[in-house]
Amino acid sequence: MKNFKFKNAKLIFVLLIMSLFVVSLLYYNFVFLNIFSRNSFANEMIALSDENENSIFNVQKLLIYSSANAIDNSTYNSLEDVSIYQYTDLSIYIDNREYIAELTDENTVKELYIDNINLSSNSEVGTQLLNYKNPNDFGKYSLIEFPNNGRIDFNIVNTNDQRENANYSNPTFFTDCSDPITLGYLNKDILTGYSVSENSNTVSFNGKVLQEANIDIQDINFTLNFTINITNNLNQKFAYNMSLDIDLNDENGGIYNGYVYRNISTSGEQYNFFKEV
Repeated sequence: MKNFKFKNAKLIFVLLIMSLFVVSLLYYNFVFLNIFSRNSFANEMIALSDENENSIFNVQKLLIYSSANAIDNSTYNSLEDVSIYQYTDLSIYIDNREYIAELTDENTVKELYIDNINLSSNSEVGTQLLNYKNPNDFGKYSLIEFPNNGRIDFNIVNTNDQRENANYSNPTFFTDCSDPITLGYLNKDILTGYSVSENSNTVSFNGKVLQEANIDIQDINFTLNFTINITNNLNQKFAYNMSLDIDLNDENGGIYNGYVYRNISTSGEQYNFFKEV
C-alpha cells in the first residue's frame, strides 16, 4: 500500500481553514440568523401583547347622522338646475380613563391626526370626500373639501384659556379627550341638472330629495376607512384603524324619511387603540 505525501502541506492547511470559515459563515447566515430572527420576532410579539393588554385609548361611542341636500344652480332660483348631495356627520368619542382615572402624561393627547383615508360605495355616482367638520355644524349641510395630502391634522387644546378661544372652524381636539373627533363625509353631485319643475312640484332639502329624484339608496351606501393616530405626552404612539359600513336604509325607510341618526356604543378589544413599541 502506497503512502500519499502532500507536496505543499501549508497550502492544504490554508485551504482547510478557508473551507471551515465558509461553512461557518453559511451556518451563521442560514441557520443561526434564522433562529435568532424567529426568536426576536416572538419576543417582539410578546412585548406588543403585554403593552396592549390594557389599552390607554379606545373608541367609546359613535354618533352618525346622515341626510341630503339640494343645491339650486339655476338663474333666479328657479329649481331648473339642481345638484343633489348626500352627507354624513361623525362624532367619535375617545375614552382615556378606563385604566387611568386621573389625567397624566400617559393618557393625555399631544398630537392627533387622521390618515389612510379610503372611501368606497356601491357605485361610482358622485364625488366622495371626508374631512374635519366644525362640531357646531353637526347635523347640518356644509360644503367640505378633501384634506391636503390626504391627512387631517388637529390643533390640540391644552388649557381652559385655549378652550375659550378655540377656533372650531379648524380641526380641534382636547388633550383630555373631553370632546369628540368630528368628521364630515360628503358625496357631492350624486345627480346634477335635476329640474324640479319637470319632475315634481316641490323639492325637499333633506334626505327626502333622494327619493323625489329616484336615487337608489343602495347605490350611495358607502364604506369609510381611515386611521386615527394619537401621540400622548410621553411621546408614545397609538393607532386605531376605523372601518365603517354606512347603510342609509332601515326598516322605517331610512334616509328617504329625511335623515338617519344612530348612536353606537362600542365595547370590546376591537375598539382599542394599538400602541406602537
